[in-house]
Amino acid sequence: MNRWQGQVAVVTGASAGIGASIAEKLVKEGLQVVGIARRKDRVEELAAKLKDDKGKLYAVRADLMKKEDILEAFDWIGKNVGPISILINNAGLGRKTNLINGNIEDWSLVLDTNVLGLAIATREAIKSMQENNIDGHIININSTAGHQVPSIPYNNVYPASKFAVTGLTETLRKELITLGSKIKVSSVSPGCVMTEIYEANGFTEDEEVNKLLKIVPALQAEDVANAVLYVLGTPPNVQVTELTVKPLGEFV
Repeated sequence: MNRWQGQVAVVTGASAGIGASIAEKLVKEGLQVVGIARRKDRVEELAAKLKDDKGKLYAVRADLMKKEDILEAFDWIGKNVGPISILINNAGLGRKTNLINGNIEDWSLVLDTNVLGLAIATREAIKSMQENNIDGHIININSTAGHQVPSIPYNNVYPASKFAVTGLTETLRKELITLGSKIKVSSVSPGCVMTEIYEANGFTEDEEVNKLLKIVPALQAEDVANAVLYVLGTPPNVQVTELTVKPLGEFV
C-alpha cells in the first residue's frame, strides 16, 4: 500500500457500513480520501474521528441516483483535492419488493444506483486518471448475488444489478487493455455482510428476513475493507479481476 500514500481515493457510499470501513482504512494508510454520500454529516463525523491519522477524509454530498450530483462531485474533487488514483464503487442499495407485482420506482432506484451511478462515477474517475497519466485502480464492490441468484426473499432486480456489475467490470477491463492502459479494474464480491443496509431498506420489517439474519453466517464491514486493501496492495503487474469473500459456513 506504500505506493498509494498521499494519493487521492474516492469511496462512494461512504457514510456507513462497508464504505465507511474502507474510507477509514485508507485514511489510516495515508491516503487523501473523498467520501461521497447522501448523508454528508455521517462522513464528516468519521473525518473528525480520523483527524489525527496519516491521511485525510473529505466529505462530499452526492446522490448516486442523480448524474448531476455525480458530475458535480467529481468536478469538486478535481478542483479541491486533486487527480484521482483510486475509485471504490461501493454505493448500492436494494428494495423490499418483487418482480411479479413489484414497484417500478423501487426497481429504478436500484438500477440507477447500482448500475448507472457506478458507470458514471467510473467514467469520471478514469477521465481524471488519463488526464494526469495515473495508473490507477477501479474497485467495484459487487456481491455473490452478481454471480448466482440467492434463494432469499425480495431479490427482484438486485441480482440483475450485480450481474451487471460483473459484466461492467470485465467489459471495462477489456476496454482498458485495448487502449494499452495500465489502469486496473477489480470486482470484490462479498457474501452476506451484516450492516445497516437491511434496516435502511426496509427488509427487517419482514419477520422471515429477521429470522434469516439471526442464523445466517455473515461478514463484517471490516472484512470487506480488508479484502479491498489486499487487492490494492498487489504489485503493478498483478490484476485481481474477481475476489469472492464469503463468511465461513455460508451455504450458497
